[in-house]
Amino acid sequence: MRKILVIGAGKSASFLIKYLLNKSTEENLHIIVGDINIQNARKLINDHENGQAITLDVFSSHSRHDAIENADIVVSMLPARYHIEVARDCITYGKHMVTASYVSKDMEELDKAAKNKGLVFMNEIGVDPGIDHMSAMKVIDDIRSKGGKMILFESFTGGLVAPESDNNLWNYKFTWNPRNVVLAGQGGAAKFLQEGTYKYIPYNRLFRRTEFLEIEGYGRFEAYANRDSLKYQSAYGMDDIKTLYRGTIRRVGYGRAWNIFVLLGMTADDYTIEDSENMSYRDFINAFLPYSHTDSVELKFRHALKIDQDDIVWDKLEELDLFSKTKMVELKEATPAQILQKILMDSWTLEDDDKDMIVMYHKFGYQLNGEMHQIDSTMVAKGDDRTYTAMSKTVGLPVAIATLAILNEKITTPGVQIPIHKEVYEPILNELEDFGIKFSEKEVPYLGYNPLNV
Repeated sequence: MRKILVIGAGKSASFLIKYLLNKSTEENLHIIVGDINIQNARKLINDHENGQAITLDVFSSHSRHDAIENADIVVSMLPARYHIEVARDCITYGKHMVTASYVSKDMEELDKAAKNKGLVFMNEIGVDPGIDHMSAMKVIDDIRSKGGKMILFESFTGGLVAPESDNNLWNYKFTWNPRNVVLAGQGGAAKFLQEGTYKYIPYNRLFRRTEFLEIEGYGRFEAYANRDSLKYQSAYGMDDIKTLYRGTIRRVGYGRAWNIFVLLGMTADDYTIEDSENMSYRDFINAFLPYSHTDSVELKFRHALKIDQDDIVWDKLEELDLFSKTKMVELKEATPAQILQKILMDSWTLEDDDKDMIVMYHKFGYQLNGEMHQIDSTMVAKGDDRTYTAMSKTVGLPVAIATLAILNEKITTPGVQIPIHKEVYEPILNELEDFGIKFSEKEVPYLGYNPLNV
């Protein structure tokens, strides 16, 4: 049997493993799932005859080497920073590799070695990055095939809670790594192109510089800018484009409320709080506020952040039990961001029957035959429950489909790459439609930058 090694059995791996197991008999596959906690792997294998759970410690070279050498292809579902050790082993043992994560500088440096050995190292084949690349390039290639010239491209993605499970004032629950949500937007100003001009948004203003989106059937959303919208400008062949913007989708009002945490300093991750394990949530909040022997923590908070008592933002903050005297941090030498994450997980963790939702929206503006045109493309996918989430579906299925395509030599171009070429994106997008992951595209009046009027 052909052996597929999946390293990591976390939240995004459920649909990936389910797909491969469902295909295992007809495709002659043996699916090996390795995780530091073998129970996680066993849960997803679910006693399937063509599945095997193993304990795999990525920090143990012996454990890692044995598993990789024994496989025909390797899928890494580890946190992004751990992919590189797996990748180097794949070079050593001559194994193809698939990940859903961004291509790191270290990964890029393996391109020549992968090509020399004829290995496909497919990266950024999840949802964002992944489905966003593939769905965008499908439309962009189609526009160019007609002789059109791209003028504007905007792309937005959000991992959200589905309407039927939306029962908090933030209209949000964690559908992926909570730490990444808390740290979103840090590490430099967001940068993008708008009507031929470079624009920058520093972190302290990021969540107040939002724009509104309408998704048919799902209402209004807001979006804030991703850190680097220009990252794929050359890869997409859009060096002369006038507007290029990538953003993250949330429900309207989220950004204004989240900005309170930013202003207070609660998302900082570069220092630790003394005696944090003995703090109540209220003590943590008070640590960021001026001393007063008369005013309550709530009064100081509202005064410092200029929040009226009848403001919906205040209701959102109270809903999180931020001012609880009895709920304890219980984290030793924790950063503010780590403490905030713990507080939010109390309220924003999916319940067993909760459904999540992925929303993706692309806007394409192009010039054709002397006229300006616009195509809007949208996709909404819902999860089944807290295990088989929309997030795990839209991350895991493209990974699984690409893995099988590489194993079956339908994707053969070697090297470190992302899924922006037709041989990759076309069959994957077609198969994703069978799972309800389908884009709705329509022509709308062009509303953006018009070079014909300049």
